[in-house]
Amino acid sequence: MRKHLLLVVLILTGATGCDNVAWGGIDVQLQSPPSAEAAPEGGDEEVAETADSVTKVSGPVLLAGERNGQRAEMVLVGELLANGLSPFPDPRFPGDATRLAELTAPGAEWILFSEGVRVGRMIADASEPADEYCGARIRISGVVELVPPASTATRLLALPAQDADTVPYRPYTEHAHNYDQRVASLAIAGEAIPRNGAAWPAGGVLEIREHIQAFRPEGASTPWIAATFVNRDQLAIGSPGPGAYGLLVMGSPIGGDFVEAFSWFRSVEDEGKGVPRYHDHLDWDGDGGSEVLLDVFGANRRWFAAVERQGQRWVRSYEDSCGSGARATP
Repeated sequence: MRKHLLLVVLILTGATGCDNVAWGGIDVQLQSPPSAEAAPEGGDEEVAETADSVTKVSGPVLLAGERNGQRAEMVLVGELLANGLSPFPDPRFPGDATRLAELTAPGAEWILFSEGVRVGRMIADASEPADEYCGARIRISGVVELVPPASTATRLLALPAQDADTVPYRPYTEHAHNYDQRVASLAIAGEAIPRNGAAWPAGGVLEIREHIQAFRPEGASTPWIAATFVNRDQLAIGSPGPGAYGLLVMGSPIGGDFVEAFSWFRSVEDEGKGVPRYHDHLDWDGDGGSEVLLDVFGANRRWFAAVERQGQRWVRSYEDSCGSGARATP
């Protein structure tokens, strides 16, 4: 985790005013966008005219990024609808462009989250294209205010103030991985690599572990782990080596041990480069369980993916179109 020698934290002076609000995700009504199957047959002009005439029900817009000192740079991830994350802005709906202009305007307020809880806010003062991401991504930056316990938080999620300002603050806890968790991540990866038919790393599993994060999903009593392993490649945008692959594993504590809750293996030869890394988690759909956002690094661009529990399994529920074709192992 990035450390800062100098840190100035601005303490929030306003009360939340929402002691009677119970946390359960973002308190909004989420609806699915109009189905593409409902579009009439005919030319492009007829389809476009029909799409424009449909009233779109909007959901909160999610940002993800990092803080550096008093400022943060946050990239637009997507829109939260009833069926999960959806691309935003949607070119079928011109109203999205107007809404995007409002969200990126100087003075726009965003509520910040880290480790699954509300930790502060950001006041936007600049926006620009996020060229290293696939799609028409926008980067929004601004001044950050954090509650003192979250002064060390770096990776953040954000929602517009109009959608999340009633979410109450809860105690913030930063989880540091320990020896048992690090050993467990090696054991889980050691089983996943041969199961996916991948070559065993020349220097062993430890040599290719590039990232590990302890986190506690909503409803969990003890922290979980998420770790990324990269063979013949790097956890960054760049060209992979021959036979390269990336692997993300998530482990949940059961008894005195950790078991695999989710893994995602991606071979460069089969699917192209796409190395996933844990970013943060949040119950953004209000179902009582955390969704996990992943950063994914390709050869020329990066993108986002999301993992969530569906029934008894954790599955990859969303991935940007530039990463389509990757496979997950629940």
